This record gives sequence, C-alpha cells and structure tokens, in this order.
Amino acid sequence: MVILGIETSCDETAAAVVRDGKDILSGVIASQVPVHSPFGGVVPELASRMHLEYIIPVIERALGNAAIAAKDLDAIAVTRGPGLVGALLVGLSAAKAMAYALQKPLIPVNHLHGHIQAAFLSEDMPREPFVCLVVSGGHTALYRVDPQGDSLLLGATRDDAAGEAFDKIAKLLGIGYPGGVAIQKLALGANPGAIAFPRSRFEKDSLEFSFSGLKTSAANFIRSHSAGTFALEDFAASFQEAVVDVLVEKSIKAAKQCGLGGIAAVGGVAANARLRERLAGESAAENLRLYLPPVRFCTDNAVMIAAAAFRTWKRSGPAPDMLALDAFSR
Repeated sequence: MVILGIETSCDETAAAVVRDGKDILSGVIASQVPVHSPFGGVVPELASRMHLEYIIPVIERALGNAAIAAKDLDAIAVTRGPGLVGALLVGLSAAKAMAYALQKPLIPVNHLHGHIQAAFLSEDMPREPFVCLVVSGGHTALYRVDPQGDSLLLGATRDDAAGEAFDKIAKLLGIGYPGGVAIQKLALGANPGAIAFPRSRFEKDSLEFSFSGLKTSAANFIRSHSAGTFALEDFAASFQEAVVDVLVEKSIKAAKQCGLGGIAAVGGVAANARLRERLAGESAAENLRLYLPPVRFCTDNAVMIAAAAFRTWKRSGPAPDMLALDAFSR
C-alpha cells in the first residue's frame, strides 16, 4: 500500500511517499527556520503563509522523487493535530482536495502518534512493548507503546515542554533559533555542573514533568548577572544537563514501573546529542534496550505520518467523512 503523507503542524512543510509503512520512497521537507529566526520562535501567522507557499511544490517533489503519479497512490495521509491550527488547516485542506479529486481514501493522523511511529523507523525496530519519550517544542510525555503502535499515556508535562524551554532561554541569551540546536552547540565541551539549576521531580513515583521552574531560574540568572560575568558555554551546558537529567530519569523510572525492557525517544529534542548519549549510557546500565530513530526522523517530517497512517489503515480504515474532517490544535 503506497501512502502520501503530508505534515504541516508547525513550521516544516513536509511530504513523503511510503510503501507498507516502512519502505520510504521519498521524503521532502521545506524548513521555515530562516523565516522565524529573527523572532526567536515560530510566528503562527507567518508559518501558515509559508505553508501556503510551499505545500504544492513540496508534494510535487515528493511524488517526483518517488517516481509515482498521484493517481497511483493508494491513500493520502495528513496530520490533523495537535499543532498550530492555521498551519494544520493548510495541510488538511491540501490533503482533502487531493483525496477528493483523485477519489482516494484520506487517513487523518495524530501528530504525536506520528512521532511515536518514528521509533519503528530505527534500525533495531521494537518488537516488544516499550516506553516512549515524546519530547519536542510542544510536547513532553511518556507513553507505553506496544508493537502494533497502540499507546497509553503514562505522564506528561504540567506546564512547558522541554523544547519550548530551550527556545525561550536561547532567545534570552540571543544565541539563535532553534534554541535546542543553539544551546547544544554552545554547550559542547563546557562544564555541565557549573551552575546548579533546579530539577522538578514531584512525588516519588510521578512520571510527570515540569520545566517552568527551570526556565524561570535560568531567566532570573541571566537578568541578575551582567554580560561577561559568567561563561555562556557553561550556562548552556548546565541548562541542557538540567533538562536532560529529568528526561532520562523519568524514562528509566517509567520502564521500571511498567516492567518493560525497552525505551525509545522521539520528537525534535530527541535529536539532542547529549540526551542520546545519556539515554544510551543509562539504558545500558539498567539493561534496557534503546530505540533511537535517525535524527532526520526526530524533527517534524512526513515519513512518520505516512508510516503511522499505514497502521491506522490496518486498524480502522480511512476517515468515514473526509470532507467533514477538521483540525484540532490541542
């Protein structure tokens, strides 16, 4: 089954053609980083306008790279939410139009399910139930996932997502966007123990997260110390370590509580080299298998959407009334 996936939940316009949920025929992404960088974060209205500009060329390129005509597709898949509602509506409208014109089934995909599906795009694909850390600019959560892709939420952030915290602090430091990439680059080789930032852990068995306190602590540190009185590199390394500490600790705890033998990390922040390094070390120490998708499948992409749609198709088929399908932002 050949599926065209379309992803426009935030600031990447993406399309991909995937056969049977695993054979990647093409994957195209048009990034909006240069557009949003001057603002230190995504501007929703600008994101929607850029999606309108990119969506058709990106789809055409994905079909061309896959050497397949639109009429030969078996189905169209699209991210329905969560995300920026204006951005979502661009992709959803394009997918509806294609499905209607070509008389093809339309398969709506939850963006988080797409990220979870990326765990199955790793070289060592999970074959047993595992804990999946979904961590990005908009989401930080732990799920119990079985090999069929069904998931159960174990815990999520009570306030800010880890990626949002990276972006906000990078903006305060004036070091660029995306924040996680900028902080990782600055932290390379620096001292992660230079500044004692707080870690929010809650009750002993809690699998929930919070990054608002850490973000406030970092912001207050910046405001109370004039330029040149502290090393930016050490600040970045210490802040990154505070985020990574909690993500790794909660992931290991979730696997132990659920009695599972594997952990996966997906989403944009899962591309962070320090997080991947710490997860590898801690998982090995606890005799847990670690599933990390290639970095290119951590950030928003359409390959994961098409792959997730294949599983959705096998479980429940296409949308019963595709023209009535609407986006959901949360």
